[in-house]
Formats: sequence, C-alpha cells, structure tokens
Amino acid sequence: MTFSNRPRAIFLMGPTASGKTDLAMAISDHLPVELISVDSALVYRGLDIGSAKPTPEELARYPHRLIDICDPAESYSAGRFREDALKAMAEISSAGKIPLLVGGTMLYFKALLQGMAEMPQADPEFRAQIEARAEKEGWPALHAELQKVDPALAAELHPNHSVRIERALEVYHLTGKTMTQLRAEQDSESLHTQYDIQQLAIVPDDRSILHRRIAERFERMLENGFIEEVKALRARGDLHRDLPAIRAVGYRQVWEYLDGETDYQQMVDAGIAATRQLAKRQLTWLRRWPDLKCIHAQGPGGKVRNIDEMLLEALKFIG
Repeated sequence: MTFSNRPRAIFLMGPTASGKTDLAMAISDHLPVELISVDSALVYRGLDIGSAKPTPEELARYPHRLIDICDPAESYSAGRFREDALKAMAEISSAGKIPLLVGGTMLYFKALLQGMAEMPQADPEFRAQIEARAEKEGWPALHAELQKVDPALAAELHPNHSVRIERALEVYHLTGKTMTQLRAEQDSESLHTQYDIQQLAIVPDDRSILHRRIAERFERMLENGFIEEVKALRARGDLHRDLPAIRAVGYRQVWEYLDGETDYQQMVDAGIAATRQLAKRQLTWLRRWPDLKCIHAQGPGGKVRNIDEMLLEALKFIG
C-alpha cells in the first residue's frame, strides 16, 4: 500500500460529558462509518450506568466495537486495546467503511497511534511493597518519588493515580529505565503510515458549563440506579475496589459509600469531583495533542451549541 491510498480513519476525542457519543452517532447517520469505543470503563460488562454506556437501544442502532468485551474481574490494558482496535479497524476498512474511534481514554489513543514499548512482567513482591508504602505514606508521596526519576510521566498523572504510579515505579525498579525512556525506544510503526487519520476533539470553551454537565449527569446516574448497579457488582463476591474496573471514576466513590466510609452527600461530592479531575486530565492531554481539529462546544457569546451545530462543523473537517 502506498502512502497516498491509505484507508481513512476518524478519531473523536474530548473530555467526559462533552457529548462525544451523541456526536459520533450523528456522524454515523451521514457517513459510512463503524464505531469503535475508546473507553477504559466501557470495555467492562455490568458497568453500564456509571460509565455512561450507550443504552441497549442506542447500541442496537449504532453498534460499537470494544464495548462489553471484558469481565470486571479482569484487567484490560492499553496494549490489549491496541491489538483489539487494530483488528477492528482492519475489518472495518476491508468492508469498505471508515473506522470512527470515539472516547476519552487518551492513553488508549496514544498507544494506538504510537505503539507500545516492550515492558517487563509484573513483580508481585515489589507491588506488595509499593502498596504497603502507599497505605502508610499515601499515593501523593509515591507520585513525588516518581517525579524525581520520571518527571515527564509524573506530569501526566494525578497524584492519586495509583495504577499508573505503581506500574511506572515497578518498571523503573525492574529495568533501570523510566517509562518515558522505554516509550522513546519503541520502534512500532506509526499508525499515520497505515491510515489517513482525521483527529477531532470537542472542546468546552467555558469550563463551568462542562462542570455543570458533569454534576447533572452524575445526579442522573444516581436517579437511574447507579447505586443498585454497584450493589450488584459487590454481591458477586469476587470483585474488590482495587480492581481497575472498580477504580473507574464514580464506581470507587459509590463502593466506598456502600462500605460505610462516606455518607450520601460526601459520595455525590466525591464522585463529581473525581469526574471533574478526569475531565481536567483529558483536557491537558488534548492541549498537547498534535494535528487536532477542535469542535467548539460553545458558539459566539458562550451559547451552548447543539449536536446538529457540532455535526456540521465535524462534517466540514472530515470532508
């Protein structure tokens, strides 16, 4: 395949609660696309309400690949996502359609674009040491330690992002190299040589409007049975809140509430705050993302734009 006749692919990114799924479905009504979810929570079966998973009716009309492919007791990694997404993209392109990848897990988008560095296997003994230290000192202390050896990666991570802090320290312990160094050494072929990729992102010009949407959506999730959903997950007996699925934003806060560690209002406040922090991290990624076409969530005078207005802008970019 020559560089000029690469198949097309569309990336649609943006912070949580910005309307990505609605826009992707609207694009599907106008272009021959097939949707691929890029979301670390939507891969899990049973995480429906709190992950803002499209409804069964929406999925029937607008099928998404890489939704409900994993049990919550399992871990799903960026490397596994890359394998799954590349396979799905190849199948969609072979069928004469355009893969449209939509979601907010920016690490997955990065892994897909740039490949994955060869990383060592987990070291249970070292992890036990790290988790014991975290219990005693707190994850921000370990984040500060990571900052000394790998400041570039530490700048990407929230001080309480336990999974990635633990893994980064483990990799450094096992290899003597930082995650940043290993990624720089990777020789995976860029996805840009395989696909003509158009990268779009919904950008909220007014952060306060996004914060309001986040709060309203979290309250709506609770009204729709989010607590009952987490109760059902707890009732399985094989899940705990240190699993990646249960660490998902919102799920951990409800789990702690059901454990009696917080009251209802504290849970609501913590869930909203955690979702805002997620949006902040996503926007930080997007500010540094190259070759990105921005679809503005607000128009002149700060007026909130509806899906039809954002669709027109998206279709102009896609061509």
